[in-house]
Amino acid sequence: MHQSNQFDLFKTRRFLPLFITQFFGAFNDNLLKNAIVVLINFHGMQLLGLKPELMIQLAAGLFILPFFLFSATSGQICEKYDKARVARFVKVLEIAIMLIAGIGFWLNNGLILMSTIFLMGIHSTLFGPLKFSVLPQYLQPRELVGGNGLIEMGTFVSIILGQVAGTLLIDADSTRTAIMAALLLCAVIGYLSSRKMPPAPSTVPELKIDWSFSQTWAIVGQAKQSRPVWLSLLGISWFWFLGAVYLSKLPTYASEVLHGDATVYTLLMTLFSLGVGLGSMLCERLSGRKVELGLVPFGSIGLCLFGIDLFFATPAPSAVELTWLTFLHSPANWRLMADFALIGTFGGFYIVPLYALMQSRAAPGFRSRAIAANNIMNSLFMVVSAIFAGALAAFHVSIPHVLLVAALLNIVVAGYIYTLLPEFLMRFLVWIATHTLYRIKTEGLENIPEEGPCVLICNHVSFMDALILAGAVRRPIRFVMDHRIFKIPVLSFIFRTAKAIPIAPAKENPELKTQAFDRVAAYLEAGEVVCIFPEGGITRDGEIQRFRPGIEDIIRRTPVPVVPMALQGLWGSFFSRKDGAAMMKMPRRVWSKIGFRVGKPVPAEAAGREYLEDEVKALRGAWQ
Repeated sequence: MHQSNQFDLFKTRRFLPLFITQFFGAFNDNLLKNAIVVLINFHGMQLLGLKPELMIQLAAGLFILPFFLFSATSGQICEKYDKARVARFVKVLEIAIMLIAGIGFWLNNGLILMSTIFLMGIHSTLFGPLKFSVLPQYLQPRELVGGNGLIEMGTFVSIILGQVAGTLLIDADSTRTAIMAALLLCAVIGYLSSRKMPPAPSTVPELKIDWSFSQTWAIVGQAKQSRPVWLSLLGISWFWFLGAVYLSKLPTYASEVLHGDATVYTLLMTLFSLGVGLGSMLCERLSGRKVELGLVPFGSIGLCLFGIDLFFATPAPSAVELTWLTFLHSPANWRLMADFALIGTFGGFYIVPLYALMQSRAAPGFRSRAIAANNIMNSLFMVVSAIFAGALAAFHVSIPHVLLVAALLNIVVAGYIYTLLPEFLMRFLVWIATHTLYRIKTEGLENIPEEGPCVLICNHVSFMDALILAGAVRRPIRFVMDHRIFKIPVLSFIFRTAKAIPIAPAKENPELKTQAFDRVAAYLEAGEVVCIFPEGGITRDGEIQRFRPGIEDIIRRTPVPVVPMALQGLWGSFFSRKDGAAMMKMPRRVWSKIGFRVGKPVPAEAAGREYLEDEVKALRGAWQ
C-alpha cells in the first residue's frame, strides 16, 4: 500500500504548475546572474573601471535593492488580487526582461546586463510573496512542511543548474546565442506553467494599495505584532545574511584562495545548493509532516560547526590553476567539499520550518504582506552583509577569516533568538529526546482537531509520555501533570516553556489543584488543547489504572470534545517503573519501536470516565 509523502504533490495541479513556474524563474535568475559573474570574474568584462570583486558585489546589490524598495507594494498586490493572475503577469514581465538581456549579451554591454539584474530583482520581488503565501491556499496544513521543502529543494536545484548552465553557455559560442536562447526559453516555459495554476482568490479584495514607500516600514511594524512570525522572520533574514556572505565571497574564494577556474566555483556552489535541497526535502521526514521548530536549533548548530570547520579545511593555494576535475582528485579538498555540502544541508533544516511557521502563524489576510515584510528584512540583512564583508575586506581580512567570523557570529545570534523564543529550544530538546530514544509509529493523528478547544487523554506509562505526545502532535499542548514530574531538571525547562500545568492531590495541596483546574478552563476557553493523564499517576504494573473523576470535572465545567489516545511499547523502558523505580536501572534498549494511536473525538455529553477508560484500553490493545 502506498504511503503518502511530499512527492505526491507533484501529481496535483494545485502544486506542480507553481513548482515549475518557481523552478524556471529561479533558474533564469541564476543563469543570468552567473553568466554575468563569469563574464566579470573570468572574462574581464568592465563597468566604470570597477574591480571584479566590487562589480560582483554591485551585481548582488542591484538584485537585492528591489526587495527593499518594492516588497511592500508586492505584498499588497498579492493580497488584493488573485495570485494565479499575478503570477502570469510576472512571467510576462520576465519574458520582456530576457529580451533586454539578450540585447546586452549580443552587444557585450555591461551597463545593459547589470540593469537586467536589477529588473530580475523586481521580478523576484513580485513573485516572492506570491509563491510562499499561496502555499497555505493550495495545500492542507499537513502538506505545508513538505510543500515548503519541495519549493526550497527546487529553488536550490535550479540554482545549481543555473550556475552550471551560466558557466557553460557563456562560452558555448562567441555570439552568446546559446545563453540568449536559454534565457528566453525558460521565461516562456515559466509563463506557460503559470497559466495552469489554479485560481488563488484574493484574501483582502477591499484592500487599497498604498504605493508610497512608507508602507515598507508599516508592514514590518505589523509583522512585529505576532511574536512567532517576527522571530521567524528575523531567523530567516539571518540565514540570508550568512548566505549572502558565502555567495558574495565564493567566486573570489574559488579563484584567489583555491586558485581554481570557473568550474571550481560552480562545483562548490553545486555542493552547497545540493545540500540545501537535501536538507529541505528531509525536513518532512524528520518533522513527521508538521511544523517542527526543533529542527531550527538543530540546523543552526550544524551551520556553526561546519562553518567553523570550513576555515580549518581550507587548503593552501594550488601552484597551478585547478579545474573541477583536478580539484576533486586531491584528497585534501574532500573535507572542504563536505563542509560546503553540510552547511547547505543544515541550512535546509534551519530555514524550511521557519518558513512553514511564518505561513501557519500569520493571519490569512496578512500572509502575503508578512512574506513581503520578510523579503524587506532579508534584503536589509543582505545589504548589511555586504557592508560587513566589505568592511572586513577594507581591513585586509582574508576571505577564509571573513567566513570564520560569520560562523562565529551565528553562535551569538542563534543564542539570542532562542532566549527570545524558548519554544525553539524546547522543541529541539523534545525532538532530540523522542528521535534518539524511540522510533514512533503513529496512527490516527488526523483525529485531533486542527483548531478549537479539546481535551486529550492518554494512558500514563513513563516519565517520557508528555515529551512523546508533544513531539507527535502538531498543535501546542498544555499538559496537566504531577507537580513532582514538572520539577524534574531539564524536563522542567521544557514543561515551563510549553506552559504545562502542575497539579497535586487535594489532600497534599488543595490550592495547587484548584489553580490547575482554573488554568485548564482558561486554556480551553481560549481555544487551546489540554492533555491530562486520567489515571493520576504512572502505572506500576503496566496496566491502565482506573480513571479518576478529574476528567469529568473538567468537561462538566468546560464542555469540549475529548480525544482518547494510547501509548504502546513503553512499559519496560528506562523511564517506566517496571522492575523498580524509573531511571534507577540500566537502560535495556535504545531507539525502541513504540506506538501512538489516536481515536475519534468523543462529544462532551458522552465523555464519562468509564467510557473513556474503555476507549483508551481498546486503543492500546495488548501491547504494553
